[in-house]
Amino acid sequence: MTDTKIPTLHDVVTAFHEIFPPALAENWDASGLVLGRKDAPVLTVGFAVDATVKTAAEAAECGAGLLITHHPLLLRGASFLPDTDYKGEITHTLIEARCGLLAAHTNVDSAPHGTNDAFMDMLGISERQVLADDQSVEVNGSQVQVGIGRVGRLPLPMTLKELAEKIADFLPATAAGLRVAGRADTQVQKVALCTGAGDSLFKEALKSGADVYITADLRHHPASELRENALIAGGPALIDCSHFASEWLWMDGAAQLLTERLADRGFTISTYISDLNTDPWDFTVSTGKMSGSASTR
Repeated sequence: MTDTKIPTLHDVVTAFHEIFPPALAENWDASGLVLGRKDAPVLTVGFAVDATVKTAAEAAECGAGLLITHHPLLLRGASFLPDTDYKGEITHTLIEARCGLLAAHTNVDSAPHGTNDAFMDMLGISERQVLADDQSVEVNGSQVQVGIGRVGRLPLPMTLKELAEKIADFLPATAAGLRVAGRADTQVQKVALCTGAGDSLFKEALKSGADVYITADLRHHPASELRENALIAGGPALIDCSHFASEWLWMDGAAQLLTERLADRGFTISTYISDLNTDPWDFTVSTGKMSGSASTR
């Protein structure tokens, strides 16, 4: 049996960035290593969508040497980090536990095996194209198409309600669930997708000819304008997910890819996927007598 060795933080981050190159991140993003000594040993790597007080405490309890989160803790920066501030509490918890923090945001959205591809995998869509910012780059020694969002066709048509129910079955549970704009019995097959907040890509979704656009954090005015135009000129139905839930699916695959890449170099790590729900909403209350009336348009 070949002896295995414990990787350093540098070894783990290097391997991870070979899979999800930081060069793919948007220029406004803050992906990369936030905390950690590069020569520190890493036996366990944790994955979570968000760096929160609870996911940091979980990483400390699990003895993680690195916590990889999708959303950057310091995307909007911070001038002070006392433990009375939640960002300071997270930072202190991780440093005191000798746990590094790596943000893997829009590079993971864009790259193969990232948030968008993982979602499309769950829908059974094997052939897909990039929705926006399409470019060919070298990743892991091969030329691949990368960019934001994906477009593809379901193996078989289904109704909009059936598609929404399929998505609800594989996404983690959240208070708000899914919001859907369009007739429940509409037949859909061509799907446009952007995990996370995607109403800035409505033009691309329209141009793609998709029957339905799946994304998160839809605002009233952009969504209303798209639906009103669809009544006149045609356009996609909408499925609005929890931002957190839409970006949860990629972590299992990423953990496996990272473990395998390090194993090829003689390193052994353990991994865990946080099942803490970091969606910010706790419950919903239905209002009035008009709930669901949009489906009759």
